[in-house]
Amino acid sequence: MASLSSIRTTRTRRAARPAPAPRAAPDAERVDNAPGHRTPPHPPTRGPGRNHYADLLRVCAIAAVVVGHWLLTDITYHHGHLGGRNSVEYVGWGRWVTLALQVLPVFFTVGGYVNAVSWTSHHARGTPWHAWVGARAMALLWPVVVYVVVAALGVTVALVAGAPARELDRAGWFVALHLWFLPVYLALILLTPLLLAAHRRWGLAVPAVMAALAGAVDLARVGGDVPVVGAANYLLVWGAIHQWGFSWLDRRLTRPRWLPAALAGVSAVLLTLLLWPGPFPVDMIGAGLRVNNTAPPSIALLAFAATQVGLLLTAEPRMAPRLERPARLRRLARLNGAVLTVYLWHMVPVILIALTLYPTGVAPQPDIGSGPWVALRVAWVAVLAIVLAPLALGVMWAERPLRKLPLGAGVAGRWAPVPLVAGIGATAAGLAKIAVDGFAPGGRIAVLGLALVAVGVSLTFLAGPRRGPEGGSGGGG
Repeated sequence: MASLSSIRTTRTRRAARPAPAPRAAPDAERVDNAPGHRTPPHPPTRGPGRNHYADLLRVCAIAAVVVGHWLLTDITYHHGHLGGRNSVEYVGWGRWVTLALQVLPVFFTVGGYVNAVSWTSHHARGTPWHAWVGARAMALLWPVVVYVVVAALGVTVALVAGAPARELDRAGWFVALHLWFLPVYLALILLTPLLLAAHRRWGLAVPAVMAALAGAVDLARVGGDVPVVGAANYLLVWGAIHQWGFSWLDRRLTRPRWLPAALAGVSAVLLTLLLWPGPFPVDMIGAGLRVNNTAPPSIALLAFAATQVGLLLTAEPRMAPRLERPARLRRLARLNGAVLTVYLWHMVPVILIALTLYPTGVAPQPDIGSGPWVALRVAWVAVLAIVLAPLALGVMWAERPLRKLPLGAGVAGRWAPVPLVAGIGATAAGLAKIAVDGFAPGGRIAVLGLALVAVGVSLTFLAGPRRGPEGGSGGGG
């Protein structure tokens, strides 16, 4: 989970026998459950290659991120000015809470699993890699486009209305900081065909090498005081975690059955050694620290993620059978279809409630960390959830027409991947800039970030052979 301040502080084979490929799923039982993919009204409760436990983990991970952000956000109103603080920086025991709130490794592991299932299925049907990547990326980007456009319009209206620059800057940053994971995830979608081929050749050696390289980067970054190299760990750490999803799919990570528990135990020991003598802090969101674990991600975060994922895979044999009831699967499918929308929009209620309740004095402001403050966190989360639920439903309804748009402009030939790669690169760069600077840096519209996103999404949408919204030429995603 990204913290409320960690991003801003970053300004300154042995040959193994190939695993059997999953059966290609028929169109009625699609396994293309990328974040943001909308599940049909009556989704299949069973399907080749579908792992409902993975769906459950993704839903729970996003729910934990949302609640975590809400708990850590402490809104203030003094002398006519709204502000916000990250409560972890003011509550002594708060940094230990991040061990329960940092769950994005689960999301990336599930992402690796479902990306491998989807690419394997479409590759078996003859889909070119760039067609799959384009459709997969757009399934992720459609909800993002809606969110970015609405946020940009909101900033424009606030500017015209004469909103104070400092408060507009802060509000624009609050509703942008959680976009940080999208550039990383887009890069992993782009690299999935290559990374999956590497996995089939070298297996768990691939994430092991990534982990070793991440450790070397941290040695240079922290021990050698060369912070510029830290950016490599965004791909190495999150890429290794994404790679675990491939090993989950072909059972290299779960057979024999004791292996996940062993992974969790060894990783927990390594994590303790990294945190106790140092130099890494226990805080797994990296708020306001010189050395942090998320911006850029550290080897300590990777050890923490291995512990977390090992425990969850250990629990799979007991938990998965409990999901196999039609009513539960229908509820899970509906929740799974809403995860990206909920994630994107969950900070908007914070701004709406702050503007409504704090200046009017309706919302109390007890001392941060006090008993009343802790008790009010429950009411705070409940009110935000009540506001978010209809907001998310309305947004999902508004997004439906976008899903019907055919992708691609008929680009073919060996140069077909070029506009796609350029588009994903520009989109990732634009989203990264917005995540760091916000939608209104210095009280002004984020022109460069928004322009990069507009150009990048347009190129991604138009690149490749023309196909239907579900990948009519085999590029669904």
